Amino acid sequence: MTDNELGELANAVSVQVEPVYHAQESSTAQQRYVFSYTVTLRNHSSRSVQLLTRYWKITQGSGKVQEVRGKGVVGKQPLIEPGKLFHYTSRAVLDGPVGVMQGCYTFIDTRNQRSFEVPIAPFRLAIPHQVH
Repeated sequence: MTDNELGELANAVSVQVEPVYHAQESSTAQQRYVFSYTVTLRNHSSRSVQLLTRYWKITQGSGKVQEVRGKGVVGKQPLIEPGKLFHYTSRAVLDGPVGVMQGCYTFIDTRNQRSFEVPIAPFRLAIPHQVH
């Protein structure tokens, strides 16, 4: 498999993220803002792929940056067959009402065991009606 084919494979895996603010678990007095985010990964390719690792860069409204690296997602390293999807929900706790998350997933093509990265576009975590 050429690098160009790996690039095409990376483009064939889509990432959609939907964040939700949890007011009942948050506290402005304690500077604790709780968000969940549901990620949907779709494999639009003709090959099976497996998610191996994740990398997140979380930028708080205060400017503080946290990086998270780990094996799989929510304790799994899902195999995603051609035309199928996988979704999961996780959480982030911020010290302010606004933040941004972005990152990447590392996958392997299960046929030839070559790895490739799929970027996760930046998405906003913000309490409702937040202007910043």
